Amino acid sequence: MSLADEIRARLESLEDPTIGVGFKRARLVRDVSATDDDRRAKVTVGLVAPGHPGRDELEQRVRKALSDLDLDGLEVAFELAVPDRPPKPGQRPIPGVKHVLAVAAGKGGVGKSTVSTNLAFALHRLGARVGLMDADIYGPSLPKMLGEPDREVGKAPEGEGIAPALYRGMPAMSVDYFVEPGRAVIWRGPMIHKLLRQFAEDVRWGDLDALVVDLPPGTGDAQISLCQLVPVSGAVIVTTPQEVALLDVRKAIDMFRKLEVPVLGVVENMSLYRCPSCGHAERVFGEGGGRRLAEEFDLPFLGELPLDPRIAAGGEAGTPIVEMAPDDPVADAFAKVAANVMLSAAKEAFAGPRRSAKLRPVS
Repeated sequence: MSLADEIRARLESLEDPTIGVGFKRARLVRDVSATDDDRRAKVTVGLVAPGHPGRDELEQRVRKALSDLDLDGLEVAFELAVPDRPPKPGQRPIPGVKHVLAVAAGKGGVGKSTVSTNLAFALHRLGARVGLMDADIYGPSLPKMLGEPDREVGKAPEGEGIAPALYRGMPAMSVDYFVEPGRAVIWRGPMIHKLLRQFAEDVRWGDLDALVVDLPPGTGDAQISLCQLVPVSGAVIVTTPQEVALLDVRKAIDMFRKLEVPVLGVVENMSLYRCPSCGHAERVFGEGGGRRLAEEFDLPFLGELPLDPRIAAGGEAGTPIVEMAPDDPVADAFAKVAANVMLSAAKEAFAGPRRSAKLRPVS
């Protein structure tokens, strides 16, 4: 056996402890180059999520597994290797899209669209290929939060389909592009279903690690249509800490479970306000509601996001704070949530689709 083959065999016996899946099954051994003569090697290991929190531990495991090979040099490199989520029977995956992430809330006013936008930009900054779909048909706000597009919505260059708007390299679609400013969208369920189908089937999204979908609040037609049309990798539940918000969030979690869509976890928004002058911290809306909710439903707690005026200002200016102040602690908080979301999605991808005979896709 050559040195390269020996290295590959040893690496394929390892496991990524953050997802509980072996390197071989997850295809994490991306490349091995080694020569028997000078005993030097370079290995490239895949990371199932951008911003992978266990990267250092993975490197330690790799080095330990190869420690007795008497190598004169070992270089360990990493690259993003986001797994696909297999679709359920009767669903059509969006071409080129590995994960559809539905950002949802039980009620309005908890910052769901702000979280969606900054989540997408955080993933983008972490090296993922990301798109944004605005499924909040009655209250589309993503175009405002994204600012001026580099490219407006148009006809796809290949002649068929729709080319999405492009913002700093990120594709996005919203009903707001097709409605006159200030005009209400007064649609019943079938029209919403038709639009979301068009967004999923006719828009040329390109190759994406994640498509972040900003859903409307509540448990209505848009949520049902999206979950039945495409293989949603999971729902990200956004809430504020107070019980009055949690009451409706419980209903949203129950809806996704009935639709057989995994809930990737809970994000607590507006957790803490810190005075910019004196540094005093105050939990304006109570403490720990999101974490308690996650424990109640046995879900991952994806993280806390602060109540900071700059987050709102970034949305107003069309420059999300993750983009406006990438080195700020607030941007770091969004980056940690983004990494946790993708890690949770990776775990669900390896768990495979779970479908009962009760749910039928809408044609």
